Amino acid sequence: MTIEIELKFIATPQAAEKLAEKLAAWPHQHFAARDLTNIYYETDDNQLRRWDMGLRIRGVDQRYEMTLKAAGKTVGGLHQRPEYNVDLTEPQLDIARLPTEIWPAGTDITALQSQLQPLFSTHFQRETWLVEFGGSEIEVAFDRGEVTAGELSEPLYEVELELKSGQRDDLLKFADALIALGGLRLGSLSKAARGYQLAQGNLPRPVRALPLQKIAAKASVEQGMINAMTAALTHWQYHEEVWLRGNKNAKASVIEALETLRQAFSLFGALVPRKASSDLRQKLTRLEEMLADEENNAEAACFSLTSVEAQLALTHWLVESQWQNWLDDKSRSKLQGSFKRFSDIMLSRIAADLRETFDGVQLFNEFQDKATRLNRQLLAVNLLAGAYPAEDVNSWLEGWQELQHAIREKQERGLIHLANLAIRPAPFWLNSGIKR
Repeated sequence: MTIEIELKFIATPQAAEKLAEKLAAWPHQHFAARDLTNIYYETDDNQLRRWDMGLRIRGVDQRYEMTLKAAGKTVGGLHQRPEYNVDLTEPQLDIARLPTEIWPAGTDITALQSQLQPLFSTHFQRETWLVEFGGSEIEVAFDRGEVTAGELSEPLYEVELELKSGQRDDLLKFADALIALGGLRLGSLSKAARGYQLAQGNLPRPVRALPLQKIAAKASVEQGMINAMTAALTHWQYHEEVWLRGNKNAKASVIEALETLRQAFSLFGALVPRKASSDLRQKLTRLEEMLADEENNAEAACFSLTSVEAQLALTHWLVESQWQNWLDDKSRSKLQGSFKRFSDIMLSRIAADLRETFDGVQLFNEFQDKATRLNRQLLAVNLLAGAYPAEDVNSWLEGWQELQHAIREKQERGLIHLANLAIRPAPFWLNSGIKR
């Protein structure tokens, strides 16, 4: 088994033409393009997908390799997954040759083998460079081809950076230098994810609401912070993809993701000094300002250096825990405290703030003035309340969401009544640690 550490970019054809020239700035070895074919396998009920596994056979130069990628971690476009490889003499699937311990307990390997069928394939040319950067070796692969499932297909232009030896920090710094090329954006969707989408009919991806952030009961405050910001980044990248595929309504959800990040920095600001994230927050602010321009089209915005720099900076900040360099012992201790207790305290403050903000408001323009505050506090609840039953959280949120909707739709009548209803419900959390 190896742990594969890759950073994936979606490229425009124009950027691909300039890649070799850009890479000439560093010591490197170049390897000519080769034709690669990958066939991905799955059961009728998508059992591997549910286990967060991907299984393929790759063919190159009449040589074949079976690869299984197991559940791992993706932050931004950085993919870190256990990978198992088996050389084959012919392109015939034989999962009995994979280590038995990789499968969930009780898996009948023979039965699973009989259920696996080709689901989709990728066909592309791969050109590679082995680049020396810092103290590390980084493989740069440019893939150009298509993903195919039945009669459906879509073009493939990807640049993958894989850490062959050295430090993950070097990989991220190299990526920061490479994006100056332009025409690159971080790709959170793997080739397999795109293949599954095609195999399911390539239905339009819907705009999604920001979900409640589930987290382990005994998670630390630091884990809660990472979870919150990773969720915002996932929301951002998902809706960026939806926007690029033609749904103009997804732009609002990209902006919502940036607002969610703003709230996350605010929630944890008492524990992580602002100077620890000042450069990152400036990049996010510049992106917000750019997106405020109604004339922006999806491709110009999502492939802009402003957007890609911000995503890469956030990815780097999260995976390298860059805030740690700015903490004293007291702050470190607080970050290792209970996220559940932290959430209870913050939820109590949010409820008190909303009650104070809307209690006694009479005029429509006053409600409009307070709408931004309401929006941000409701985003904060989504980041904090995942330890509680979703039905209890949603029941408490319902009144505030109805008020939010009425203000957005400029429904001047009934706002006072809606505000009074929203204020009324008892808290679903343990208020400042005191059980109800």
